[in-house]
Amino acid sequence: MGGTGVMGEIVNKPAGQDTAQEDAQESAQDTAQHTGQDTGPQAVAAAPGKDQKARAAKRALAKSLVFELALPLGGFYVLHGVGLSQWAALLVSSVLLAPWLVLGMVRSRRVEVLPAFTLLMIVVGALMSMVSGSPRVLLVRDSWVFGVLGVWVLGTLATRRPFMLTAARSIVAAKLGEAGAEEWVGRWDHDAVFRRHLRTLTAVWGLGFAVDAVIRVVLASTLPVDLVPLVNTLQWLVVLGGLFGFHFWYVNRHGLKV
Repeated sequence: MGGTGVMGEIVNKPAGQDTAQEDAQESAQDTAQHTGQDTGPQAVAAAPGKDQKARAAKRALAKSLVFELALPLGGFYVLHGVGLSQWAALLVSSVLLAPWLVLGMVRSRRVEVLPAFTLLMIVVGALMSMVSGSPRVLLVRDSWVFGVLGVWVLGTLATRRPFMLTAARSIVAAKLGEAGAEEWVGRWDHDAVFRRHLRTLTAVWGLGFAVDAVIRVVLASTLPVDLVPLVNTLQWLVVLGGLFGFHFWYVNRHGLKV
């Protein structure tokens, strides 16, 4: 339950990039107002520094965790606690994620693949569970998303643009600008070691998503229904933490950090 929107941000852009930029501008404007500095558009645009962007990114990540993990999880237990059936509580709590996904696409002014796919899976899972009457169908739904994501990421290994090259480019652009990002991506064409490192990272992320999908199916099929949302959320945080931990270690170990 939850977490798919976070992956949408990872796939399409740095986590919370659009929101982080807006928050950074607001933070800069607040600071300028308190210090008596110019708060015009040019001053606000130039004001955000690395610290402000970092704080804004952290706020964006915190919002994602609240709306994509805590709200659906808490919603299920609250709704079930006040008398709704397991099926109804799971259905309603999963719908709580939809406005956040839609808002993210509205703010980015584009239809992003993974959030749109997640919304589709919410609808399909709800319809299938209505037919079967089983809450476990709703619990398995997230495994479809992560399973498809894992297969897609692994599939990019056979292309000239593996997942990690595409996903990391926007992060590099945010740090070095478009020219720097183009130069970084250009290493793919002539640097065999660079290609091997990016393929390794892509394979690890793809396998991580695929393993997570399998774990979700096993948990949804074997554990008591009331325990699955909590255990799913905890295991996803462990998997995601492990993936990021390996990623940062590997990037620093092999000099890939920009």
